[in-house]
Amino acid sequence: MRSEGILPAHMIEDMFRSGGIRSASAPVEGQIQPASLDLRLGTLAYRVRASFLPGQGMTVADKLDAFALHTIDLVRGAVLETGCVYIVPLQESLALPEIISATANPKSSTGRLDVFTRVITDEGRAFDTVPAGYRGPLYAEISPLTFPILVREGSRLSQIRFRIGDPLIADSELEGVHQSERLVTGGNERIGGGVQLSIDLEGAGEGSLVGYRAKHHTGVIDVDLKAAHHPLDFWEPIHRRGAAELILDPNEFYILVSQEAVHVPPLYAAEMVPFDPLVGEFRVHYAGFFDPGFGHTGAGGTGSRAVLEVRSHDVPFILEHGQTVGRLVYEHMLERPQRLYGEGIGSNYQGQALKLSKHFRPLS
Repeated sequence: MRSEGILPAHMIEDMFRSGGIRSASAPVEGQIQPASLDLRLGTLAYRVRASFLPGQGMTVADKLDAFALHTIDLVRGAVLETGCVYIVPLQESLALPEIISATANPKSSTGRLDVFTRVITDEGRAFDTVPAGYRGPLYAEISPLTFPILVREGSRLSQIRFRIGDPLIADSELEGVHQSERLVTGGNERIGGGVQLSIDLEGAGEGSLVGYRAKHHTGVIDVDLKAAHHPLDFWEPIHRRGAAELILDPNEFYILVSQEAVHVPPLYAAEMVPFDPLVGEFRVHYAGFFDPGFGHTGAGGTGSRAVLEVRSHDVPFILEHGQTVGRLVYEHMLERPQRLYGEGIGSNYQGQALKLSKHFRPLS
């Protein structure tokens, strides 16, 4: 076992048993992934006036006393409206050892719905960051940006990853890993601040589907139902016409896909982070975790491309085929997970190309 690295699933299970992770109910099937844990919503949501961080010496409960407008019962389910900010106490709380820290991210399905969600801790001075040795509750800040969503007690919108030390792999080492493991294939295959990812706007040729643009004023999406919604009720398909480029309209939300097929070998974990914003007035809107086994041949993942949630800011921007839009940073695992992403654990996006979230039926 390495001295620094990301904790695999069996160690997360050990944390439940030892009290490092606490919850009134045991983990449900599929909640523990190869290198991350899905976090479950509690019974109440607080509609608040604005986003906040508690800061030193303050708890989230202190801030809710000052900023909460009203409470919403989630036991039977409730709709969270667009343009509103909600704080939800999570079922899981932590009592971390002094050597273990954590970071959180939206789940892939959450990001593909344009639901902005972050995890907050007591005395937190940064979102989605849990310091080593933290002991206390966890809260989710949730703000649907495009679609209203139906959530309930136990819904899982965020995920958390635990680590010891600093297992980030520097570019000099990552070059060697890429040469031996082929971390990406096709596209640019460039290393720089991680593995760079570029956009695919060529598709299969003239007239082919290359992306989706979110519609406005749609119905409600139930976050706990798979294949329950028709995609054309919520999305406008984008087909290639002429040049392989796309004009991003300001503040519109797009689902696009990388040129590169991504590979996360069993001894590594990856995370997507935004590329330098100076390359254009847009960003890949959500970061995201890629668990060990994503795109791995032995786990049925040959050709798994990265789906990208893209938003332009302030001015229209022409996005061209092959333009770099994001990067994957890789970290060492402490140990090889006993089961990889895609190996019968409810992995919805193994082997994917351009794909909407699991909530939508395939586009026929």
